[in-house]
Amino acid sequence: MQGLAVNGRVDDPVLLRRARRLLAKADPTLATLMARVGPCRLVVNESQDLFLALARAIVFQQLHGKAAETIFRRTASLFGQEAAFTAADIAGARDAQLQSAGLSRNKQLALRDLAARMLQGTLPTMPALQAMDDDSIIDTLTHVRGIGRWTVQMLLMFRLGRVDVLPVDDYGVRKGFMLLQGLDELPSPASLRLHGERWAPYRTVASWYLWRATELPW
Repeated sequence: MQGLAVNGRVDDPVLLRRARRLLAKADPTLATLMARVGPCRLVVNESQDLFLALARAIVFQQLHGKAAETIFRRTASLFGQEAAFTAADIAGARDAQLQSAGLSRNKQLALRDLAARMLQGTLPTMPALQAMDDDSIIDTLTHVRGIGRWTVQMLLMFRLGRVDVLPVDDYGVRKGFMLLQGLDELPSPASLRLHGERWAPYRTVASWYLWRATELPW
C-alpha cells in the first residue's frame, strides 16, 4: 500500500515538517542538502484533470523543461488555448497539426491513445484514483500507450500529492544523488532504491531535494 502509509498530502506544512525531521535523522547526508535548500516547496497541481495531467507528462518525456513547455503550449494554441486542451481536441486534430506543434510521431500516437481511452470512459476518474494505492494506479495507467512507470510516478507526486514515491529511473533524481554522495557516476536504479528505503515513508520529499541538488554549486 505504498503511498497510503502516511495520511496527508505532500504539500501539507505539518507533514513536511515531520518529514524533514525524520529524513534528517535517517540520513545525515540528506540533512545537509535540506539545510542548504531550505523548506520543501513541492507544488501539487489540483487544477488538472487526469487527461491533461497525463498529456502533459507525455509531452515532457525525454525533453528539457523549457523545450517541453514550449511544445505543450504550442499544442494548446492549436485549439485556441494557452495551456490546456481536451481529449476531444486531440481526437479531432489532424496529424499535420500535431506535428506542427513539435510533437514527435510517438507522442502523437500516445496522446491519441490516451484521448481515445478517456472518451471511451475506460480510464478511472480522478476521485477514483484518489482512493487507489500507488501500485494499483501504476498498473492501471501504464496500459495507455506511452505511459510508463515514470510518467505515472510524476502524476502521483505532482497531481495526487503522494508522499512516498521514489522515481529511481529519473535522471535528475539519480544525478542529485550522485552529487550528494560524491559518486563518480550515476547510481543504478537498484542501488538508489536500496538506499532510498531509509527515506520511507517520505520518499517524495527526498526526491524533491535530490532534484534541487542538481541546481546547486558543488
